[in-house]
Amino acid sequence: MDNALRQQLYSIADEMRGMATLSRTFSTNIYETERAHRIMELAAAVAALAEETPVAEVRALFEAEPWHRASPALGVDAAVFDSAGRVLLIQRRDNGRWALPGGIAEIGSTPAEAVLKELWEEAGLRGTVVRLLGLFDNHRWPGWSKVHMWHLTFLVECPDLTTAPGIESLDARFFPLDALPAELHSSHGPRLAATVAALRDGTTYVDPGTSLDTAMPMHQRPEGVRESDNEERQ
Repeated sequence: MDNALRQQLYSIADEMRGMATLSRTFSTNIYETERAHRIMELAAAVAALAEETPVAEVRALFEAEPWHRASPALGVDAAVFDSAGRVLLIQRRDNGRWALPGGIAEIGSTPAEAVLKELWEEAGLRGTVVRLLGLFDNHRWPGWSKVHMWHLTFLVECPDLTTAPGIESLDARFFPLDALPAELHSSHGPRLAATVAALRDGTTYVDPGTSLDTAMPMHQRPEGVRESDNEERQ
């Protein structure tokens, strides 16, 4: 098997593994859970073809806890404004609350591709990603997510702002920033405020962080190197 084909199989298996992991995390009934397990089995079978190893060995690896979520899940949201400065919100079908169009990015898509897909599916709009407005960690912006998530909010410009809600949305419309719906989903209210501030300032919001006054892990540093630096900060 040539390397190009092997890499294609690995990519397909990884995407299926990610789908199965997220499906199991957010499943609402036993049937969805069973389908997720089956997708994981098929992902292992594809990877086994690429590695030319027994399927059982790959399945054991895929079922190991670190593979379930090695990194925070990546959420993407679209910030779309009309000429009057109003922001687009969709009303979620699952709970009736309002939110920026968005969702979890899937393996195989860039963040920009993922946010445009969510915007199309939830509001029926096509557009162009202009820039990143904010990167939010849900540990800093508590909401209702079952998993650790990073939310990327993109400014998207759309030539046609005629909305058409998808099957996951009850409604999609533009709201003045000083007259937002009271029932906003999860942490969308405060994150939207930070997003608008970044838009006005020409900046990108990032949760603050510094390592200057923080004890850092030493297990990947050479033994005895700069341990005193950590001790000074403890």
